[in-house]
Amino acid sequence: MLPYVNSERLRLSPSRVSEFENCPQLYKYRVIDQLPQPPSLDAERGTLVHTVLHDLFESPASERTPQTALDLLPSRWKAQMENKPELLEMVTNEKEWLDRASALLQTYFTLEDPQKFEATHRELHLENDFSEKIYLHGYVDRLDVAPTGEVRIIDYKTGKAPKPGWEEKSLFQLRVYALLYFKMNNVLPRILQLIYLGDAKVIKSTPTLSDLAATEKTLERVAKDIFASIDKDYWPPKPSRLCDWCFFKPICPAHNV
Repeated sequence: MLPYVNSERLRLSPSRVSEFENCPQLYKYRVIDQLPQPPSLDAERGTLVHTVLHDLFESPASERTPQTALDLLPSRWKAQMENKPELLEMVTNEKEWLDRASALLQTYFTLEDPQKFEATHRELHLENDFSEKIYLHGYVDRLDVAPTGEVRIIDYKTGKAPKPGWEEKSLFQLRVYALLYFKMNNVLPRILQLIYLGDAKVIKSTPTLSDLAATEKTLERVAKDIFASIDKDYWPPKPSRLCDWCFFKPICPAHNV
């Protein structure tokens, strides 16, 4: 389904909100125009590590060890390459690629002990008809429900943690998930947790109803801005340091004046 055009609804997710906030022009290229772009190696490495951590919880608790995770890596990488054959040419040094993924997985075990808990949900899809014109959804890496009923939402990041003072922007994604979970289950998650494997750091937050209300207002504002951009066909670029990593930089009006 395309974004809101005529009778269709806007499909909104944390990543799409971030995309539009960072650069409306990039949002247009990806969402409105749906221009193709090659896979990102950083994103593909993240997918590989996420897949292994997801599948790790298929094993009995006693077998959720670093070695089990490393043993899963080759087969999951093979499946990923079969799904995206272009990775064969993009990854020029497979040993270095797998070594980096292995290091990220080993870092995970310094931050959590998966033998001590059960992952209630993995890759959980949360969704809500935010309004008649907005469909809000997202995929949670892991959601744990304690025997007491308390809920913890976890997201794995293969990069490094944000610098002090920038944590709130990173937590927005999990607050959207918390809002969705609350709307679906009438339960306020107890803990939001970002696990950064790039530098072995964890950011935790305890959401409040006020946090969820503020998140809802932000979503409403961004949706309103997207609707306005669609109506006016106005997508102003926002040049930043991120432009150097943007595939669409060669065709972006901000860099072709």
